[in-house]
Amino acid sequence: MDASLRAGVAIYNAGEFHAAHDAWEDHWLDLERDTDDERFLHGLIQFTAVVHHTADANWTGIRGLAESAAEYLAGLPDEYRGVNVETVRSYLRGVRDDPEHVERTAPPQLTSDGTVLRPENLGFDASAVAALVLAEEFGYDEPTFERAVEFARADLDAGDEGSRFITFLMDFVRQPENRALIAQRLGQHVEKREFREADVSDLFE
Repeated sequence: MDASLRAGVAIYNAGEFHAAHDAWEDHWLDLERDTDDERFLHGLIQFTAVVHHTADANWTGIRGLAESAAEYLAGLPDEYRGVNVETVRSYLRGVRDDPEHVERTAPPQLTSDGTVLRPENLGFDASAVAALVLAEEFGYDEPTFERAVEFARADLDAGDEGSRFITFLMDFVRQPENRALIAQRLGQHVEKREFREADVSDLFE
């Protein structure tokens, strides 16, 4: 869960509240119900929904989500898997008691082992999760990004830590202002790699 957890935390701290839950959701769905990890991710997912929906000013819905999220996080340590759970719970209780609290108080930053985690702090595994999530969120070609992650992992396994695929994926996460250009160049490199691999495989058929 570490890569997915870190990816979601960093995406959330970058202000992509809706996208953050996607980094956690697939892992959450595979967890046994009512385990600490399941309640933890369920609570975080609902917490990000609370923050995301503040723009709607749907106070009844926000209050219900805040109450539910706080219940899922109840009983967990103040810091669970490195995340500042008590800070989140306190914010949720404030929203539950007064939904307009969200207009007066900025949502808390999420920490990982005491540090506010941002996209530039992510290693490759978490960046790969974040890149796939953000590609889906902003309508980029998901199969291209999936192939890029495959090629990046293959390059890492081969000892090529300077792979262009690794660089492009991490830059895509870290440089929102350049995402369109990075996605375009990433797509070009994926096409070239696929062509080269197909060309080589044809030699042995």
